[in-house]
Amino acid sequence: MSAEKLSLEDFEPGRRFPLGPKLVLAEEIIEFASEFDPQPMHIDEAAGRASILGGLAASGWHTSAMLMRMMADSYIVNALCEGAPGIDVMEWRKPVLAGDRLQGQSLVLEARPMRSRPGMGIVKFRHELENQRGELVCVSENSVMIRMRPGSELSA
Repeated sequence: MSAEKLSLEDFEPGRRFPLGPKLVLAEEIIEFASEFDPQPMHIDEAAGRASILGGLAASGWHTSAMLMRMMADSYIVNALCEGAPGIDVMEWRKPVLAGDRLQGQSLVLEARPMRSRPGMGIVKFRHELENQRGELVCVSENSVMIRMRPGSELSA
């Protein structure tokens, strides 16, 4: 028996969804960077220590991918999600280093029905990730398209 999926009606402004925790391993930093962002500070520990990042650091794109996975685990795969039209904000505030433990939250900023697609709405989120020291490492904002419940009384 599967639980009912989250619909637009479940994403009220102010609702928070937990993200993580996620332990960032050196091996995964190197693996991701080797394929997608092979800069020295992402693939070599000594180069990372010698850089302004201060250690083997996840690429910003890797940080974004980890954020996406945490969002998926927290609520996306349990929602009537139809994808996202883009990203409005993506800020990498501090380096994510090997051994960091990331966690955070997604906050619903707004949710509204779409005029152009009956039965579907847009939910705007703000996502924040912190490391184990409570330092903000990533901030992102984006909207996601989510279906309404059949027979919903929400109107555009």
